[in-house]
Amino acid sequence: MNYSKQRELALKVLQENMCHPTADFVYEQMKKEMPNISLATVYRNLNQLAEAGLIRKVEGLDGAVHFDHNTHNHYHFVCIKCNKVYDVPCEVAPDLDQKVLIQTGLQVISHDITFKGVCQHCLNHN
Repeated sequence: MNYSKQRELALKVLQENMCHPTADFVYEQMKKEMPNISLATVYRNLNQLAEAGLIRKVEGLDGAVHFDHNTHNHYHFVCIKCNKVYDVPCEVAPDLDQKVLIQTGLQVISHDITFKGVCQHCLNHN
């Protein structure tokens, strides 16, 4: 992938905002440094970064596409009160791919697992 100032800035925004932002959020942040950038350019660059494996495109969280700079295997948790997205380490359910194979005979190639519930912050502030 060739160098692009826009892609570099998009990656920087994702690394600085570990909240699994949407393209709209990334766009608003990028406009601060590149006022003339278009939303289409942001989408194009985020999709190119995802296709190159430098970020993850996360769908099915809350109806919007989110982007994650963490490319390591992990699950997600979405708070149904505040809509915040958290990373959940795969160690909470180790060997899940192997368990699926043993119990069903299905070979897992990849998975996107999202838990939904109430985060600790929202539980403490009710």
